[in-house]
Amino acid sequence: MRTIICLALVSLQAVAAPPPSAEPTEGKPAALKLHGLFRDNMVLQCDAPVPVWGTAEPGQSVAVQLGSQKKSAVADAGGRWKVVLDPLKAGGPVEMSVSAKESVTIRNVLIGEVWLCSGQSNMGWSVRLSLNPDQEIAAANYPKIRLFTVPRKEAETPQTDVEGTWQECTPKTISTFSAVGYFFGRDLQRALNVPIGLIHSSVGATRAQAWTSRPVLEGNPQFKEVFTQHEREKAAFDKAATKPAVQPVAPSSLYNGMIAPLVPVAIRGAIWYQGEGNVGSPWTHRTLFPALIKNWRDAWGSEFPFLYVQLAGHLARKEQPVESYWAMLRESQRLTLSVPKTAMATAVDIGDAEDIHPKNKQELGRRLALAAQATVYGKDLVYSGPMYDSMKVEGDKIRLAFKHVGGGLVAKGESLGGFAIAGPDRKFVWAKATIDGASVVVWSEQVPKPSIVQYAWADNPECSLYNKEGLPAIPFMTDKY
Repeated sequence: MRTIICLALVSLQAVAAPPPSAEPTEGKPAALKLHGLFRDNMVLQCDAPVPVWGTAEPGQSVAVQLGSQKKSAVADAGGRWKVVLDPLKAGGPVEMSVSAKESVTIRNVLIGEVWLCSGQSNMGWSVRLSLNPDQEIAAANYPKIRLFTVPRKEAETPQTDVEGTWQECTPKTISTFSAVGYFFGRDLQRALNVPIGLIHSSVGATRAQAWTSRPVLEGNPQFKEVFTQHEREKAAFDKAATKPAVQPVAPSSLYNGMIAPLVPVAIRGAIWYQGEGNVGSPWTHRTLFPALIKNWRDAWGSEFPFLYVQLAGHLARKEQPVESYWAMLRESQRLTLSVPKTAMATAVDIGDAEDIHPKNKQELGRRLALAAQATVYGKDLVYSGPMYDSMKVEGDKIRLAFKHVGGGLVAKGESLGGFAIAGPDRKFVWAKATIDGASVVVWSEQVPKPSIVQYAWADNPECSLYNKEGLPAIPFMTDKY
């Protein structure tokens, strides 16, 4: 119950009124209106076509000008219009003007890299609740980083607009913003030296199905349980004399209210931190998570990069190897790396047994930024910890080979821990392990004929294997689980 209650904790999100320059003059007919993302201080995606859209009187011509570019469109019968600006080079600030019968000017616009930051409470976890908050907040003077928080909204049907404002990153604006998003954006801005726009859209205590569209969920028989589960939980909530701290969030409701309204804003990619809410159904998650990624990409019409976090360690450690739903959910996340243009930053080694919200969001942001630099921006660097590749039985021992070894394998601590081994009976015992060049040899006197190895396969596992770049090995089991 403590974990469920903790999941409900999210940073308070203040929704400010749109700045006057982004709306028609008060008193005039509100015919010309830009989508809510187009506000002062925003970041437009560089080196890609940039859609700009909104509403106007049906049949009215709307012109959008940015620098020497000028694009026009005619509002359709429903009043909707959209233009697409040609790719822009990183830089700014610039102004963008939109004119019809009225005119709107968007000021202090930067052009750079825009990332969508989404998930549940660990993505929403604020800078002020993370490590060294006073120091981090005081140092958060990054005028080239811009922040936009999507207000929480659950909806039965896909929405088309959002409220909110873009803010420059300063000590006054950063404290309640997503810590993972900020530390990712900060490290990326330092590495790329271009403006960074962060669109934060997360809600605590939510499952992946809440962030997936209804047609996708209804189109796969494997997802039938997400609807029955919600109806069961809703009935229990309605009957409860004392209402639980967390009310079930309907499938698709957050996709409708907080993702669909952002389409088709130009973004470089998305970072995602979620999974705690799906720990109880890791098998469904194996299909659901890739479906969510495809769902978002289909909505945008772009196979944009999707970077995500593998769950942190949590809960008390066990004396003996036992099955773990947390480990199975992490395996689901690892398997999702088979989806093109994905990358994973594990948090398994920086968790907290007592708190489902580990405070070291700085390291996690750094790992996500490394993954982005290597897989999105083409930088030659090590971005992942050692990842299991293959095994070979050598008598009473098993030799494990790894990818992403980097400068070499190292043990953190006096010896390698966190390994378990079993024979065909699948009765796991803790194992001894040693590094041998680019491989690890694992054995136990209790298992004379070994066939399977696990590493960090627990709710809150011991993590001892790293590469020299300081990135932890990804949890694994050697057989197809």
